[in-house]
Amino acid sequence: HDRSLGAETLERILQVTQQLAAPFELQEMLAQVGDAGIAVLGAARGSVFLYEQATDELVGYVTTGMEALRIPAGKGIAGECARTRAVVNVPDCYADPRFNPEVDRKTRYRTRCLLAVPLVGHDDSLVGVLQLLNKKDGTFGEEDERIALALAAQCAVALQRVRMTEELLVKEKIQRELAVAREVQMGFLPRRMPELAGYDLAGTSIPADETGGDTYDVVAIDEGRVSLLLGDATGHGIGPALSATQVRAMLRIALRLGAGVADTLTNINDQLEQDLASNRFVTAFLGTLEAQTHRVTYHSAGQAPLMHFHAARGEYEWLASTTLPLGLMAPVALKQAATIDFAPGDILGLITDGVFECEDTEGRQFGEAGVE
Repeated sequence: HDRSLGAETLERILQVTQQLAAPFELQEMLAQVGDAGIAVLGAARGSVFLYEQATDELVGYVTTGMEALRIPAGKGIAGECARTRAVVNVPDCYADPRFNPEVDRKTRYRTRCLLAVPLVGHDDSLVGVLQLLNKKDGTFGEEDERIALALAAQCAVALQRVRMTEELLVKEKIQRELAVAREVQMGFLPRRMPELAGYDLAGTSIPADETGGDTYDVVAIDEGRVSLLLGDATGHGIGPALSATQVRAMLRIALRLGAGVADTLTNINDQLEQDLASNRFVTAFLGTLEAQTHRVTYHSAGQAPLMHFHAARGEYEWLASTTLPLGLMAPVALKQAATIDFAPGDILGLITDGVFECEDTEGRQFGEAGVE
């Protein structure tokens, strides 16, 4: 505290501090801070600008009738106050080139004098700027500046507390929503594999985040055939998770309509090309396994490498993709479908880059050797 401040002033600041200790929402706290400045310093109006680090802007919030305003953190009187973290006292606003009279024109209010005070948090971070307009009995003096700084120290900590509390509540809400999204996404994966004579089928997906861009599906077409899908949407989070789920849903519809591998892939690609942003795409393997011929007929849209283990030779064969990823362009020209022929004991591994690119503590990727 400042020993030069009078006992009456200190008492008023103490009262404000006690009031600001109550639980408020952000908008209420902003109003309280503005009103505190008006009451303690005898101003006609007050407003609070909160600093947004992400955009490096000061966002003005209305406390006494002024409109909200967004300004660069280094512009104008409030910007100078934020940049220098020092009080800016303007006795005659219209004689100061830093003053923007546009707000006065919009509100039909005339600002005579102005005091801008930096709001600095307990960790020395910039919280914002408190602006007080038009001292009722003249202009703001040195005593007002000292009082404003003492008051601002209390207001900044109170605002910081409210912002941190609200950010925590938002994060908790997002976490709850992401947990539900993960549950929904995992619910779309096959609960049990279809039966196919002579074959063992298995699959798993473990998202790196709450939700992920990977999906897979194994669908019985008839007694002797199953459809195989592996999809990997670019990125992480809700958007890619929705894209991956969309691919799985479109595959199911196509199978119900009796579409083949090529037609299914073409229609999924055309739809994704319309739906996805230009920098988004989905890599996917789509094939049909026929038990009678022991053959997989497939297209691999950017999904590679594919692992074929030849049991008779004890060798691994790594197969490349056959066409472009889905959603990049439409229409897509497909070549003749590729095939994989099985011998007894062979294994087909459809694996996303989340496995291949997984790194150990020394930064070495799991890679094809790790899979083998």
